[in-house]
Amino acid sequence: MLWPIVALASLFHLAFGLAVWRRNNGLADVFWGLGFITVAITATLVSGSTSVRTWLVLLLVVCWGVRLAVHIGRRNWGKGEDYRYREWREQWGRWWLLRTYLQVFVLQGCLLVAIALPLWWLPFQTSGQLGIWDVVGAMIWLVGFGFEAVGDWQLTQFKKNPANKGQLMTAGLWRYTRHPNYFGEATMWWGIAVIAWSGGLGVWSLVSPVTITWLLTQVSGIPLLEKKYLGRPDFERYRQQTSAFIPWFPKQL
Repeated sequence: MLWPIVALASLFHLAFGLAVWRRNNGLADVFWGLGFITVAITATLVSGSTSVRTWLVLLLVVCWGVRLAVHIGRRNWGKGEDYRYREWREQWGRWWLLRTYLQVFVLQGCLLVAIALPLWWLPFQTSGQLGIWDVVGAMIWLVGFGFEAVGDWQLTQFKKNPANKGQLMTAGLWRYTRHPNYFGEATMWWGIAVIAWSGGLGVWSLVSPVTITWLLTQVSGIPLLEKKYLGRPDFERYRQQTSAFIPWFPKQL
């Protein structure tokens, strides 16, 4: 069961090398989705599992991971390092190389292992036919995938219009949640958790969605992204009107 972790460590060391060479720690975001694919494929192959449930989860993860990696890669192509990583690089000074390795790549790798728990454990555990809870989990995943993919597409189209430069995206799914892509990502992992529970992982299935939801809402997602907008009148109004995470109808001020 350690081979998926070995494969993931190899991938992230490759990503670290590329990031140092390109002086762009934002590459870690591109490799995030690819890391889950690596874990899922390795676990499936090593386990020799022929379970439909295992291959269903693999299919879902590959669809999500490829879309996310392509989206982030295209979004960041030719634009230099993301401002959040650039600020860290400037703060770290002469320790930037060590802290890049530990704080960006090793830390993300460890978090990925926790979130990917169902992916590398399920193939060694699951048996039996698909049931109603597998269908429920897949439907939850589809809702999440739709929110993330559509939210990303809407934001991309919004930014393509020069007239929107410096403006906030508040239409489409962004009218009902300030972060439809984050809500979508967390929802997908709740869907996979339901499938993993059905496959026999029990309460261990909850490690994944609880971890990613906590990260997105309390740590590196919403708080870090919204930090640069605090104090802007248009954002403060948007924040008062619109749910931060779970979609809901906007408030009338």
